[in-house]
Amino acid sequence: MLLLKIGGGKHINLDYICQDVASLVSQGEQVLVVHGASATRDEIAQQLGVPTKTITSPSGVSSVYTDGKAMDVFLMSYAGLVNKRIVAGLAKQGVLAIGLSGVDGRLWEAKRKQVVYAVENGKTRVIRDNLTGKVEKINTDLITLLMDSGYTPVLCPPAISFDNEMVNTDNDFATAVIAGALGIKKMVVLFEAPGMLENVADERSVMKEIKKEKLGEYMQYAVGRMKKKLLGTQNAFENGLEKMYWGDGRIKHPVLSALEGKGTIIN
Repeated sequence: MLLLKIGGGKHINLDYICQDVASLVSQGEQVLVVHGASATRDEIAQQLGVPTKTITSPSGVSSVYTDGKAMDVFLMSYAGLVNKRIVAGLAKQGVLAIGLSGVDGRLWEAKRKQVVYAVENGKTRVIRDNLTGKVEKINTDLITLLMDSGYTPVLCPPAISFDNEMVNTDNDFATAVIAGALGIKKMVVLFEAPGMLENVADERSVMKEIKKEKLGEYMQYAVGRMKKKLLGTQNAFENGLEKMYWGDGRIKHPVLSALEGKGTIIN
């Protein structure tokens, strides 16, 4: 089984990705898809007059502040627009796909964070109304049932909390939990870069191979959300993953190219 995580950047080419997934499925590969939708979310939020707000933790990791209005936008963009675009794109390629959020069938159960710490103007403040949580449990029975029935699941946040609240959750960590729960050994991550870059301003500076034992040393090269990707990658390997491929989601044959080692391989 291949776990495929698709980033939510504006220039990710979903058509190219769907073509590759169809190719793999036709060869008998089971593919489990998890996707983001950050660019679409930000566009809709701006149009509705509730622009996305980002907060930064004391450790320097950024995340999206999610109150009730932000959650509505989140549902529109993730579980609505982008999820169904991917399902329709796969259907166009002959793949029997089904799109679900982590709320459906309690696919992703999370522990809601009661408080979040954010640094603003050099001061740390406590936020208590942030609807975020950390995925702790996966409904593997439902995923297995769907895949054994020939479906290709297309999954996305939000998750459902143990207290039955919808919560935003980190996709990189959620996919790591999925890998562990399903015993998945290989994973492809696609985003708007050709791989892990030594110099974020130079797309030619791709690091072709990273040893999982040394992932912490690469945090110095991580800018913005790339820090979360590295942390999620560490979690995935701790959960039993054996190989991860980072590749460019903008190019033709993005999944196949990543599997061929044209991006960054982590093992």
